[in-house]
Amino acid sequence: MGAALQVKNISVHYGGFTALDSINLDLPKHTTLGLVGESGSGKSTLARVIAGLVVPNEGQVLLGPELLKRKRSREQHKKIQMIFQNPDASLNPKHSIRQILSEALLFHRIVDRAQVGTRCKELLARVHMDESALDRYPHQFSGGQRQRIAIARALSVEPSVLIADEPTSALDVSVQRSVLDLFSKLKSELDLTLLFISHDLGVIHEISDTVAVMKQGRLVEINDKDQFFSRPETAYSRELLSAVPRMPNLKPSGGFHEPRT
Repeated sequence: MGAALQVKNISVHYGGFTALDSINLDLPKHTTLGLVGESGSGKSTLARVIAGLVVPNEGQVLLGPELLKRKRSREQHKKIQMIFQNPDASLNPKHSIRQILSEALLFHRIVDRAQVGTRCKELLARVHMDESALDRYPHQFSGGQRQRIAIARALSVEPSVLIADEPTSALDVSVQRSVLDLFSKLKSELDLTLLFISHDLGVIHEISDTVAVMKQGRLVEINDKDQFFSRPETAYSRELLSAVPRMPNLKPSGGFHEPRT
């Protein structure tokens, strides 16, 4: 299958603090890697390094066989897009949805100016929103709808790798379900490779093919999803799984079983 993206010996230091310590990670093409770990473990920092938003002190990021340099080209930025936890902070409240989507299309020269309107409608349809949304503003939508708009903007530049940093954490459970279904559908239809960060292990179980676990800036386990949830390799992974709430007298659904120790 080959790797869509490789992280090699990435380290990030802030003064005397090590945020990432010699991280090595492969993302196989057209798969979803779930990244978990406690707050402050380095998940978001790693995502930002991969997206080109943080420059590492050491190490390399490769997109396929191509080494991504510290100063990335416009084409390289297009291929790796990031969706943030809070769309309120990532969507300009003064811009209409048409402006938000058009800006990315024009800056990256995805389509001619005459085709921008049509492309904006197609992007909204891709995330199951009506074209009437184009002339409205972010504050006029629910949290789930704003996250869909953020996804549409990320898709507008035709990426091959999509990074989602806690994209469902601020959403109601019913809305989470629809957003997760959307990610799965988009991954299949667009042949995307997905890095999905979440503290919610139920969400990770639902969407991931592989699970990577971070602790204090290091990767402590990378495993097939089923293996991780049934037989985690490290004590820290077992601690994470043991902290997942369980309803009494109910068995977990979807094959999520208590780990064997």
